[in-house]
Amino acid sequence: MKTRAAVLRDTGQPFEITELELDEPKAGEVLIRYVAAGLCHSDEHLRHGDIVPQFPIVGGHEGAGIIEKVGPGVTRLQPGDHVVCSFLPVCGHCRWCSTGKSNLCDMGASILVGNLPDGTFRFHDAEGNDYGGMCMLGTFSERAVISENSAVKVDPDLPLDKVVLIGCGVPTGWGSAVHAAATEPGDTIVIYGIGGIGINSVQGAALAGARNVIAVDPLPNKREAAEQLGATHSCETAEEAQELVQELTRGVGADKAIITVGVVDAKVVTDAVNTIRKGGTAVITGLADPTKNNIELSSSLLTLFEKTVKGSLFGSGDPFHDIPKMIELYQSGDLKLDELITKTYTLDQVNEGYEDLVNGKNIRGVIVFDTPPLEGTPA
Repeated sequence: MKTRAAVLRDTGQPFEITELELDEPKAGEVLIRYVAAGLCHSDEHLRHGDIVPQFPIVGGHEGAGIIEKVGPGVTRLQPGDHVVCSFLPVCGHCRWCSTGKSNLCDMGASILVGNLPDGTFRFHDAEGNDYGGMCMLGTFSERAVISENSAVKVDPDLPLDKVVLIGCGVPTGWGSAVHAAATEPGDTIVIYGIGGIGINSVQGAALAGARNVIAVDPLPNKREAAEQLGATHSCETAEEAQELVQELTRGVGADKAIITVGVVDAKVVTDAVNTIRKGGTAVITGLADPTKNNIELSSSLLTLFEKTVKGSLFGSGDPFHDIPKMIELYQSGDLKLDELITKTYTLDQVNEGYEDLVNGKNIRGVIVFDTPPLEGTPA
């Protein structure tokens, strides 16, 4: 079948809307019709060149949709099921999955190549050239064939254009506060960068019982959003935040800091480490060019004050556990999703959406599809 998709062909180039051929699902795979796709900064990293995938690649890794077909051996999903996609697949049996670290599943090794677990591709152009799908998903496409290990079934009455955010931004930010930072009641938490990830670190820290949740961002609209969703304080600069932390903690320092800026650099890491107390933890969730060293810290500072600096992927959680949990929190009104979506776009407006993201206009933008279902498949 054919599908329209937003494709990146090289760094520095905009997304190109093109028609691709899409193969039928093979063993362990499903055909999904996407209903919504989130505009996450990670895809901007690919376009900008901070992270270089295998080109060409269909963009998008935050998606939700409806299963239309299943391949041989698929028993957990069936046509008509509504699903939220996890940008990291979970095999359930590798070393990492079997020891409770499914966010590090070996199956995620090829997410920047975009092939499926058998090593082959489902997107092709008219000449037969292969196209990967970002994070093995390619959610900037009307349809895709994905691994069943990337799809989490959800209730059919949920608004897919809202719960789509639980495929990446929400669990990554929420888990950075709840799992990676291990926020405890009474903690003082500083969060650097209030975008689609940072705003959910704010929600996670607040839900976990932090006494002080300090959001740091230069943009007034981001700070205002943070205060509406759980931040007790907000600051324009890291210097203001450090001064505030000293005042709030009587000179002790923050218990934890979470770094969710668009591009991580040495300054924000240094600021975070200097702001946390003795025995405190700084969590790095934001990304930067993985081929470059971008952190410089005093080892004596870490030794003498036993500070911890750690990374966090997918909020250090389990997609097949955390996605349903966060949906329950959304249904109970404890986790806000609707309020995160600043603007919706069509697939043809994908470049406009990323322009808005880069310019700081959006907390989260979402592409909403109106693709009709295949004949004979559930709507």
